[in-house]
Amino acid sequence: MAGESNDQPVDQEELALFRDSVIKALETEVKPHYEAWEKSGLVPRELWNTLGNAGMLCVDVPEEWGGCSAPFQYSVVVGEELARMGFGALSTNVMVHSDIVAPYLSHMGSEEQRQYWLPKMVSGEAVGAIAMTEPGAGSDLQAIRTSAVKDGDDYILNGSKTFITNGQHADMVIVAAKTDPSAGARGISLFLVDTSLPGYSKGRNLDKIGQHSGDTSELFFSDMRIPASARLGAEGQGFMYLMNELPRERLVIGALGVAAARGALDLTIAYAQERELFGQKLAQLQNTRFEIARMETDYRVNRAFVNECIDSYERGELDAATASMAKYSATEMQCRVADGCLQLFGGYGYTTEYPISRAFMDARVQRIYGGTSEVMKEIIARSVLGRG
Repeated sequence: MAGESNDQPVDQEELALFRDSVIKALETEVKPHYEAWEKSGLVPRELWNTLGNAGMLCVDVPEEWGGCSAPFQYSVVVGEELARMGFGALSTNVMVHSDIVAPYLSHMGSEEQRQYWLPKMVSGEAVGAIAMTEPGAGSDLQAIRTSAVKDGDDYILNGSKTFITNGQHADMVIVAAKTDPSAGARGISLFLVDTSLPGYSKGRNLDKIGQHSGDTSELFFSDMRIPASARLGAEGQGFMYLMNELPRERLVIGALGVAAARGALDLTIAYAQERELFGQKLAQLQNTRFEIARMETDYRVNRAFVNECIDSYERGELDAATASMAKYSATEMQCRVADGCLQLFGGYGYTTEYPISRAFMDARVQRIYGGTSEVMKEIIARSVLGRG
């Protein structure tokens, strides 16, 4: 879905005040603890309630479903500040909850589903996840094997998912399953799975090279009986719903990439102005100056494009190819900048003592989840050249 058409311009002064409040909350509630969470491999469940109380979850959900009816840009600001401040894993967790799961409910959910789940997601009482990827089906969503078989007024869900963000803490998971295995993409349906029901289980929190405190899990469904009222939207329309909602997901991933690059650059600029080498400040050496100039330009170009896409989304005009461009360009830039910044730190950049190392490791997955860079290029190419 391109977004909700909104002709009212966003009040930039109010948006700046909101950004300041987000920064203050993160400085108090996240920064002092984040290093410990990274080492333990998981943020505490109560953090979601803290974020909800601070007004940082699902901020653009309409008021009638418990939200603030804020413009989309307010939700972007939350993710941007998490990413800029170096909380990459948490920015991903919150993005999935607020910018993927909540919009599916807002756009396709029944009134009963919205009234039940969205207020809980806004407050942090319920954590949301979305389960598409399977061990044998990553970017190829049509190849999923998880099944949902109709049985009276229920469906029986069987299968497994992997790489599921928020899988450990999730109270509700949007699950993509085959309701008609013979119908290809037209046989996929979506379900709102209450994780407290029998037949649901989760595997271990997966070890990753970056985003260590990120909640990323395997999920299993074994003869899980879910009511037909838990189906999201119409049967057989799941693939279409996924395609409609992916532009927002990819745009927000791009925005996180831009913000994370800003954070890495700020760390590196400060370091270069303090570190001495060959009797000079690192910032006085030509190579440093040229590298910073290159990366700052790369950042600014992508920032401008992502901002343009955000405006386009709010007007209801963002198409899949342009969202793919934003995701592809911004995340590739994020990785270039993280690598270039780490290089300027020298050997110190390779130690976990310096946060630039985390920026480097956290960046890598951005080119994979939400659609790999290779998939993004194919979507873009089809918009220009047609199918090959």
